[in-house]
Amino acid sequence: MEVLIMTKRAILQLDGLTCPSCMTKIQSALQNQAGVEKVQVLFNASKAKADFDDSQVSAEQLAAVVDKLGYEVKKIKVKDSVAAN
Repeated sequence: MEVLIMTKRAILQLDGLTCPSCMTKIQSALQNQAGVEKVQVLFNASKAKADFDDSQVSAEQLAAVVDKLGYEVKKIKVKDSVAAN
């Protein structure tokens, strides 16, 4: 039986993505955070999307992780998301 889990999706508008290795660095750092289910970094759009459990981590904490890597987060948007488990 499939169980639906309510999660949040953070969409981080980034500044400073200059190469594909930047994407990999951001994706790995976000994926390693507790509560993060799925990460997608869009190079051309300069965005990072992360599905996460907001009882374990916040969008602001995820933005801080990216900021610590040296990339500016210009805007944070959070939406409700549903993940099948």
